[in-house]
Amino acid sequence: MNQEVFAALNEALQRGEEVALVTIVSSVGSTPQRVGAKMLVYADGRTVGTIGGGCYENEAFWKAREAIKTRKPVTLKFELNDDFAQETGLICGGQMEVFVEPIEPSPEVYVFGAGHVGYHVAKTAQEVGFHVHVIDDREKFASTERFGDGIDVIVDHIPTWIEEHQLPPTAYAVIVTRGHTYDLETMRALVTRPLRYLGLIGSKAKIKRIFDALLEEGLPADALKGIHAPIGLDIGAITPQEIAVSIVAELIAVKHGKVTDPNAPAISMRWDGALAKR
Repeated sequence: MNQEVFAALNEALQRGEEVALVTIVSSVGSTPQRVGAKMLVYADGRTVGTIGGGCYENEAFWKAREAIKTRKPVTLKFELNDDFAQETGLICGGQMEVFVEPIEPSPEVYVFGAGHVGYHVAKTAQEVGFHVHVIDDREKFASTERFGDGIDVIVDHIPTWIEEHQLPPTAYAVIVTRGHTYDLETMRALVTRPLRYLGLIGSKAKIKRIFDALLEEGLPADALKGIHAPIGLDIGAITPQEIAVSIVAELIAVKHGKVTDPNAPAISMRWDGALAKR
């Protein structure tokens, strides 16, 4: 049974799908399943495997779906008493501990813009374990030779590429193109996508112009609430390297659930002056 669970887990990760693995980690007395029994729970409610059935499996199922959303593991303890025996028809009288572990694929970061900031964001994100893609229409900047091995570099018109590709809902999108027009086009193409993270570089004045333009085009105001703009944690970054560190730090914070409100003043960068060359 666990082989089926492991195979399903591997397939889910290959598809970029979030799941939770439920495992019996301790058992005392009479229980329906032994230590090590596993159940895989998908975000949409599908399951593979079992930890024994009954009301305790149902509770573990709902805790697993919650863990997928919060990305935080949880340990559950169950007393398998007479009520459980009556419900299931099993003779049980033990205790059981279950560990619920949310699992997601290696995070995918899409860096839109291969200029100075984009370069350092890509390199820094790769070093901390993100799977990095860089998209830009300039061959001079978007080259494998420049970025090195392990970073997927794509030369294409950014809005066209976005239209032709489906980003996973767990993806992180970083918009650091070479100018206002390109930032607007990229944001327009991404803003309605379900993404883990969407960030836009720029001063507050420039971001306001972009947001106003999108609203004038008919975009609902609620669609802008989840955007991290200006992008990055407030560490006083000035150089492209420092700005990249602030951006990747924010990606890590979102990954671990430390940043939940992209509009919190203490979190996002507040650059009012000119940015370093991108």
